[in-house]
Amino acid sequence: MKTELAISQSQTISARLPLPAPVSSRNARRPSPLRLACQYLAVAGLGLASYFFVSHFIIQSVQVVGVSMLPTLRNADHYFLNRWIYHLHPPQRCDVVVLRDPTDGSYVVKRVIAMPGDLVYLKRGVVYVNGRKLKEPYLMPGTSTFTLTKSPEEIIKCGADQYFVLGDNRNCSLDSRTYGPVPRQNILGALIFF
Repeated sequence: MKTELAISQSQTISARLPLPAPVSSRNARRPSPLRLACQYLAVAGLGLASYFFVSHFIIQSVQVVGVSMLPTLRNADHYFLNRWIYHLHPPQRCDVVVLRDPTDGSYVVKRVIAMPGDLVYLKRGVVYVNGRKLKEPYLMPGTSTFTLTKSPEEIIKCGADQYFVLGDNRNCSLDSRTYGPVPRQNILGALIFF
């Protein structure tokens, strides 16, 4: 019986609360056109800043141009470039990276073969890194990696903060055999494969 009384009292109390006065359309304040324009500009500015930040520092869409990475990547394929990954750790051997070509400043896609301090030895179509034959399952069977000089063999030492990169289509790739090891600052990020 006390419970019923408490419920009925609360119903009575809530029934006695005054209702808010209805808002008439004449009393409503409309924002000024200048204030609306400023709000739209602020939203557009934040959107552009977000796009710029994400596309230049986190993830970016890229299109492959050329055949230097066949069979791994084909001409006109689209991928995402992870630009943030190398802020967390340095490039690793076998990473497929986008880099700025040291000869002309264009963007190219290559594979990291050797890292800072590594010794690369090209001999009779085979790649050796630090004295060991490099296993390259990503190449077409029978692919050879020859030097681009008249010598049948070549030794390249990667300096501090330098990486030796090659295209997977070794016969149609201008890479570290042409321009030598690339500095870390030239590597923009790693491709994301789905």
